[in-house]
Amino acid sequence: MPTIDHVVTVHDAKTNLSRLMVEAERGQTIGIARGSGNEPTVVLTAAPARRRRQLGWMTGSAVPADFDTLGHDEIAALFEDTAA
Repeated sequence: MPTIDHVVTVHDAKTNLSRLMVEAERGQTIGIARGSGNEPTVVLTAAPARRRRQLGWMTGSAVPADFDTLGHDEIAALFEDTAA
């Protein structure tokens, strides 16, 4: 269990949730206890940093030169008028 910087009651946590979230994002660990008990039942910590998405991860992959017209004849045949 991480070291808890300070403990608040459930009522205080509901009232000041936005402020507590900012504190957690800054690295503080906040415990939320039921009533006046000092033993927290919930611990609020910052989420781990997300990995940045890598752009161009398919660079160098083989894309057919006729990609834009691939299957054009088959698709056109589906829309042709065959009810004559």
